[in-house]
Amino acid sequence: MSSSHLVSRRSFVRVAGTAAAAAPVLGQFRSAWALTGEPQAKQDYQELIARYHDPNAVIISSNENPLGPSTGALAAIAKASVQGGRYHHESKGEVIDAFSAQFGLKDGYVTLWPGSGTPLDLALKANLGPDKPLVVADPSYEQGPRAAQAVNAKVYSVPLTSTGAHDVRKMVAATANPGVYYIVNPNNPTGTMTPREDILWLLENKAPGSIVIVDEAYHHFSDHEPMVDQVVADKDLVITRTFSKIYGMAGLRAGLLIAKPELQAKLAQLGPAATTNGASGVSMATALACLASIKDTNLIPQRRKINADIREATLEWLEKSGYKFYRGSQANFFMVDVERPGREFAALMQKEDIYIGRTWSAMPNHVRVTVGTAPEMKKFQSAFAKVYDTAPAAMSHLDLPYTAPSELPFAYA
Repeated sequence: MSSSHLVSRRSFVRVAGTAAAAAPVLGQFRSAWALTGEPQAKQDYQELIARYHDPNAVIISSNENPLGPSTGALAAIAKASVQGGRYHHESKGEVIDAFSAQFGLKDGYVTLWPGSGTPLDLALKANLGPDKPLVVADPSYEQGPRAAQAVNAKVYSVPLTSTGAHDVRKMVAATANPGVYYIVNPNNPTGTMTPREDILWLLENKAPGSIVIVDEAYHHFSDHEPMVDQVVADKDLVITRTFSKIYGMAGLRAGLLIAKPELQAKLAQLGPAATTNGASGVSMATALACLASIKDTNLIPQRRKINADIREATLEWLEKSGYKFYRGSQANFFMVDVERPGREFAALMQKEDIYIGRTWSAMPNHVRVTVGTAPEMKKFQSAFAKVYDTAPAAMSHLDLPYTAPSELPFAYA
């Protein structure tokens, strides 16, 4: 790498400052190009795009499902395309009806959204504020604290238990007047589960006026019972689900918000996009792909087994090779202790065309790895062994920053 490459990147750091750590995946170089006008920044950005789209690159950073949409979902999309000139609003209602029927949910308890991130963000913001703090686990998914920051709500972070569960008793003890207790189950980034009985205890012992939000984005990969029956029972509970993960539809954008009508209605306080307009953002093709996926009763168990088999084979290799990892994952990702700054380790993996996930401040020497296909995980193993054996001193001379794709709109350092 030429010295001019290094100068342009350093110039970008001076311009962007600490914001660079939270820049979009490719936006680090795109922003540098826009802010500095440097031709070299433009070239860096174009080179990174080329690397990202290289068919030999292994993208196991974003917790995506490498299997993509099911054959039934793809057929539904193809069939729907010929009707693309019509609005076809009823397709969205069909998805809601099919999901509601699975759990005995009444009308008004489920809404369909373009992904689960938007309704999760709105549910958080609608129940947080300067006098209504957020209680979260540490480490966990960053969207909770980000939403709290946006509405000037204080955040109380509680370390996970020794088994990687949310410590619900300490969460209740953290503050007397919370707005939201946020549970990610399985937890992101550890993949570990919080037992159902702990969440039931939280619902019964939480502070008056507060709600519990359970993010079940990765629930289908686990063998635990969901919490939807507690919404049926009208508890102060909001659940988010997504079609991005086990259904393999991350780019098609669909998610569900499951809560009693009075909690659904609170989102309208944040504007019309939080209700009718937000739900109608799901395209007809995506909605029909969701419907086909829900109706395929074999899809979840088949994909759960595929993911578990590849995940456990990879973890077995790590253990036999003497590497340390965070145990107990029931998701499509896991955390590995690389015994050095995880961000720098990931940058070296990127040089091997393996894009792994980001780090968390509570676990700075761990990296999160998404479960890819069996061949992809073999490539991961080879690159991991090579990078792990690289002398840490060499990392101080890295000339390629860590820019792995992320499931967050903005990737964290």
